Amino acid sequence: MNILQKNMYSEGVHLDVSTILRAHGLNVTAQRMAVLRAVSAMPHSTADAIAEEAKIDIGTISRQSVYDALSVFTEHGVVRRIQPIGSPALYESRVGDNHHHVICRGCGLVADVDCAVGHRPCLTASETHGFVIDEAEVAYWGYCPTCATSLGSDSSLSHTSIQKEGQPQ
Repeated sequence: MNILQKNMYSEGVHLDVSTILRAHGLNVTAQRMAVLRAVSAMPHSTADAIAEEAKIDIGTISRQSVYDALSVFTEHGVVRRIQPIGSPALYESRVGDNHHHVICRGCGLVADVDCAVGHRPCLTASETHGFVIDEAEVAYWGYCPTCATSLGSDSSLSHTSIQKEGQPQ
C-alpha cells in the first residue's frame, strides 16, 4: 500500500490535498480541495455535513458541487463511501485497506475497526457462486460507551426504544 492509499492524516502523515488530487489524475479546484479537507476532518460524515464544512472552509459551494466531487473521489479511490443499513451514505478518506466499521444503534456513531485476523481474511468466502471477490464489507452493530451507559442506568430503555428507525435489531 502506498502513502496515497492511506488516510492522509493517519499515522501522523499529512499530505497536501492538491498532491492527493493530482496523484489520482484529478483537476485541482478550490471546491474539490475543500470537500477533501472536510471528508478528512470529519470521517464517516454525510454529504450534507461535508457541504457545510466545505462552505465554512471556502465561503461558498453548491451542494451539487459537493455531490459531484464525492462521486468523482469515490470513483477514483480518493474516498470511500459506506452506507450502513438505515443510514444515508457516509464518506471517509481512509482507503486502500480492508477495515470495517462499528455502528452505534443508539446515536449512529461510526468508528473504524481494523480487520480482526491477518490480511483480508473475510475475502475467503465459503461459497463464491462464480464471483471474483475483491472486497467485503463487515459492519459491527452495538452501542457506543455513552449509549451503553444510558441503557444500563435507565431500565425503562429497551433495545428497541433506543434503536434508530430502519436499523437491524
